[in-house]
Amino acid sequence: MKTALVTGGSRGIGLGIAQCLAREGYDIAINGVRSEELVKDTLDELREMGVKAEYCQGSIASAEDRARIVEEAYEKLGGLNVLVNNAGIAPKQRLDLLNTTPESFRDLLDTNLEGPFFLTQAIANRMAEAKEANLDFQGTIIFVTSISATVASINRGEYCISKAGLAMTASLFAVKMAEYDIPVFEVRPGVIATDMTSKVQGKYDQLFEGGMALQPRWGTPDDVGKAVASLVRGDFPYSTGQVIHVDGGMLIDRL
Repeated sequence: MKTALVTGGSRGIGLGIAQCLAREGYDIAINGVRSEELVKDTLDELREMGVKAEYCQGSIASAEDRARIVEEAYEKLGGLNVLVNNAGIAPKQRLDLLNTTPESFRDLLDTNLEGPFFLTQAIANRMAEAKEANLDFQGTIIFVTSISATVASINRGEYCISKAGLAMTASLFAVKMAEYDIPVFEVRPGVIATDMTSKVQGKYDQLFEGGMALQPRWGTPDDVGKAVASLVRGDFPYSTGQVIHVDGGMLIDRL
């Protein structure tokens, strides 16, 4: 049995990850805030790949919802081998750094940082117990962050701060979970074609044309999903704690 929970897995990058893991034979639990009825078609598509696909509705920003998501994932799948922390939000308004509001700052950190931290804490404890009970247990934890963890955008500073914090969270859990031989990785996407980026398509089209990335195209959810699948498959057995960039070479320093 191979099982995975993908937060924010009903669309965008999360769905790309879920699809790639399903192709690897993983039974999947996807999490999202929408009602299950609205993700029925997505679940059916995953099931057509020959795997079990379940939905765990809730907001990872809520402690009560997080507890329920964990319980439902374990109950519906019978256990978890993989946790992919993908769920995240962008600011409702892109405000200049000098005008960022406490409300927006709190919303971003609740969902993008505090939520994944404590969700991982809960599942990491269960994975540690599973490993202690059975040395053959295999687990993997992955954090999907963003190039915004290091690339400063002054019109969405709270987003950058949340992703920078999440990058450190990945490192911290890599150190801790090494005690249990459970690898932890950070996948850092660049500009990926999703609902979140569709509002600024024109801006990024121009940047790609201007040479922003070495590979002059938008990234896709499938690009990210393939990277996650490779990590989960064990293709990097001696690399826990590493950052995998999926950005088309965007951040390579050039003269």
